[in-house]
Amino acid sequence: MKFLIANLVGHVARGVAAIGLVLAGVVIGWADDAAKQRFNFETDIVPILNKFGCNTSGCHGKAEGQNGFKLSVFGSDPEADFRALVMEGRGRRVFPAAPERSLLLLKASGGLPHGGGVRLDVDKPEFATVRDWIAAGLPLGSADDPKVVSIAVFPKEQALAAKQSISLRVTAKWSDGRETDVTRMAQFQTNNDAVARVDDKGQITAGDNPGSVAVMANYLGNVDLFQAIIPRPEKVKDYPTFSEHNFVDRLVYARLRKLNIVPAPMASDAEFLRRVSLDLIGTLPTSDEARKFLADTRPNRRELLVNEMFSRPEFADYWALRWADLLRVDREVLGPKAAYEMYHWIRESVAQHKPLDIFARQIITAEGQLSEVPQGNIFKVVTQPGEQASTISQVFLGVRIACAQCHHHPYDRWTQTDYFGMQAYFAQLQRKPSPLGEVLLAEGKQVTKHPRTGEMVHPHALGTTMPAESSEADRRPELATWLTSPQNPWFARNISNRVWAYLMGRGLVEPVDDFRATNPPSNPELLDALAAHLADHKFDLRELLRVITSSNVYQQATTPNPTNADDEQNFARASLKRMDAEVLLDAVCQVTGVPEKFEGIAGGARAIQLWDSRVDHYFLSLYGRPLRKSACECERNAEPSVAQVLHLLNSDRVQTKLTHDAGTIARLMRTMPDNAKLVDELYLSIFSRFPTDDEKRVAINHFSATSNRRQAAEDLAWSMLNSLEFVFNH
Repeated sequence: MKFLIANLVGHVARGVAAIGLVLAGVVIGWADDAAKQRFNFETDIVPILNKFGCNTSGCHGKAEGQNGFKLSVFGSDPEADFRALVMEGRGRRVFPAAPERSLLLLKASGGLPHGGGVRLDVDKPEFATVRDWIAAGLPLGSADDPKVVSIAVFPKEQALAAKQSISLRVTAKWSDGRETDVTRMAQFQTNNDAVARVDDKGQITAGDNPGSVAVMANYLGNVDLFQAIIPRPEKVKDYPTFSEHNFVDRLVYARLRKLNIVPAPMASDAEFLRRVSLDLIGTLPTSDEARKFLADTRPNRRELLVNEMFSRPEFADYWALRWADLLRVDREVLGPKAAYEMYHWIRESVAQHKPLDIFARQIITAEGQLSEVPQGNIFKVVTQPGEQASTISQVFLGVRIACAQCHHHPYDRWTQTDYFGMQAYFAQLQRKPSPLGEVLLAEGKQVTKHPRTGEMVHPHALGTTMPAESSEADRRPELATWLTSPQNPWFARNISNRVWAYLMGRGLVEPVDDFRATNPPSNPELLDALAAHLADHKFDLRELLRVITSSNVYQQATTPNPTNADDEQNFARASLKRMDAEVLLDAVCQVTGVPEKFEGIAGGARAIQLWDSRVDHYFLSLYGRPLRKSACECERNAEPSVAQVLHLLNSDRVQTKLTHDAGTIARLMRTMPDNAKLVDELYLSIFSRFPTDDEKRVAINHFSATSNRRQAAEDLAWSMLNSLEFVFNH
């Protein structure tokens, strides 16, 4: 009954005073020809519902609706919303004979109690529009009515001073060629409230923090973007010149100069050693490794150190852990054998320097016995075609399409057709038993239909044109070819952004797995350059790590200066990063000399080697280890907490490691009688540096003040383990 109501209204006799009748649940309305206006529910009424939040998930757009009245979220199904307003509730929500007395307007304007408060002022044009639509007979509109094809924001970009305000204007382009001003009904959202805020009228006010900001305008599912750069108000007199090791430095320093921000100085060798060790291999340097590196006088010692780390087994352990999180190696779902085989395949791929495009292709196109293609177990963890498409998109493209399953993406261009076009690639996937174990295969010509229109949706990648038919052959190789192409607009940029975030503490796009037009990178030129570098070097992870870690930007100190103390997004200094749960536990075990024993895992295993995210361990859970229930990076909680601080201060298990007779302290008591050398050893082991003169003096005095030398060493080590310098990667 797509346009049943509109057709009935069109056949009613004209020239009669405005009346509305409710017959068998169908509203029939008409109005005086002279007063009648041509309305379209989707283009005239839905924008009002959108603007005032009536159809959000916190109001009538939530799954169960609100107080018996349900709208489609963000106006994704206008026809359903029309029925809800006009036909449901025995038609009591609208009253064409006296439009102002309609329940819809009385509640929205405060004439009757309304849980959502007053949403429509009776003196504003939106109230008049809804009233006139009701008076006109509640027309649904015609499929031939003009539609909005795009919107444009003016201005598109501008430099703003701190506290400066500007107003945006939004125009809509219609299918009939018209352009209209829709600023009043557009919705606005900023991607960084700390840099600039925007109100519901489109007025942007810059804050005090320098940086870049994007403001999205949304009207009837169409989006456009305003971008601004907000420099520090104080100019830097005689801005210094900085050496540039590679393109990373050139592009970051150019942005900092525009923002009147001076970058931090270079980190010391000790700081670099500790930072790059934790970032690349998830492992603290030993005291011997620290001594060796700090004594190295070769000018390229930092570059040589990075190259050495690429060949260490800990490199494969640590990066396999990261990929296992994203690919959801979950023993609870897969069982121990399959989960271990999947993890082992990931680790071997890292150890063998497998290019990332081949790595992704082998996962997407996995087929056969799962014991032989264990990467295919991702389709056993994620079983539904839609969820499979969403997971692959989020992991390898950094694009979130899940919400487009039910409605047009509120902050991006993706529609339900785009979502089901991606889902169709996985519709053929099946798992079947065989004498040799479970088999993954793709077969048949499964049909994917649009849930609202019922039309067939053929497989097509994001941003591409849908073909005329679906193939009976496995469709996934086509998807893999598109996804891993150097010309793909997301794959290389997503990988580059994730790696940058791992090393720098924040992505160029943040959150790292939320690429969309309305969430642009803080430094677009840098992200594009990193992606091009990765593609030019055949998607070699090590080459990407090499170019970032060799930059002066990566090697900056954490020390702030007056210009960069408040900078959060432009990489003017190194950030303090709390160590991952597994890395911190391994660090505690390494410096105390007492390994951890994990339930069900062979002795001697380190936390970064754990293939099983379900190993019961309080420390790992407390410090935010993910359970691999989703593909979102956010599942790993890196936020510090009071409970973490108290645990490290008071844990019996940490204390037992410090006082263990086979631990580091006991060994040093036997082999190092000189207190000065003992202090050096503890600082090198725990902080990867020698103590300062003051630190050494205080520590030696502490040893002299007690007759229990071992107790003094344990106290010193305990205080160092509980310091920010140990707990954070800096």
